[in-house]
Amino acid sequence: MGPSFSSLGFMGMFGRSHDLKQLDAALRAVDLHPNVVPEAIKLTIVNLLKDHAIGRHPAPQAYPPAAEIVAYCMLGPAALAASNPPDLLDRIEARIERALEDGDSLDAQLVLLTLHAKVCQPDVIARYGLESDGA
Repeated sequence: MGPSFSSLGFMGMFGRSHDLKQLDAALRAVDLHPNVVPEAIKLTIVNLLKDHAIGRHPAPQAYPPAAEIVAYCMLGPAALAASNPPDLLDRIEARIERALEDGDSLDAQLVLLTLHAKVCQPDVIARYGLESDGA
């Protein structure tokens, strides 16, 4: 069976694919409205999740952790902490630190995605000393 493709929908005639709906729900859960995240970034996130999935599709529990990293990078720690449980911020920051040490994990790729897409908050960039040739 061939690869599964994500669908944005078309003029309201075709619905969004299930994977994008799951990502949108995960983004909402961490108080990042999906409309703020460009569709190209969401498609890339879903493709990264598929690349790291054990099966053909990412498990439903793969979407919330990805949304957490993206929300942290896009909103910054203060905004994320204001609308989420206090321990979430600590867990995300620990994941980012591990990702920066590893360099090739899904979390690292998500941080790099926000950096390259120029949607990463300046305070996150400064806090972790992030830099990119294209950013």
